[in-house]
Amino acid sequence: MFVNVCIAKLHRATVTDADLGYAGSITIDEALVKAAGLLPGQMVTINNVSNAVSWRTYIVAGKKGRGDIVLNGPPARLFQKGDKVIILGEAWVEASEAAKMSPTVLFLSDKNKITKIKRGWRPK
Repeated sequence: MFVNVCIAKLHRATVTDADLGYAGSITIDEALVKAAGLLPGQMVTINNVSNAVSWRTYIVAGKKGRGDIVLNGPPARLFQKGDKVIILGEAWVEASEAAKMSPTVLFLSDKNKITKIKRGWRPK
């Protein structure tokens, strides 16, 4: 059996833009994508701390080092520049593997710079 698990979390990222005219997805700074162990095209769930909206879409890697977190297409109506979000990277894995896993968590500054990384982080 396969289960859907969280493999990475970008904690309290700041939305830098929302582009209603774009076809869809979330643009995330390439450096953040790599540091979290995620991939372009991978599914993520974005939870808006500012208004409790949750949205599921796929990653598009943005330019490295710019700190971009851009909601594209329909979620641009629900996520605005300056909103705080939690981005959860998903993967389907065997249940036996899931039991041994815990996500990599990137803690981010207001400018989407990594302040701390916890690999294999589990809440207390």
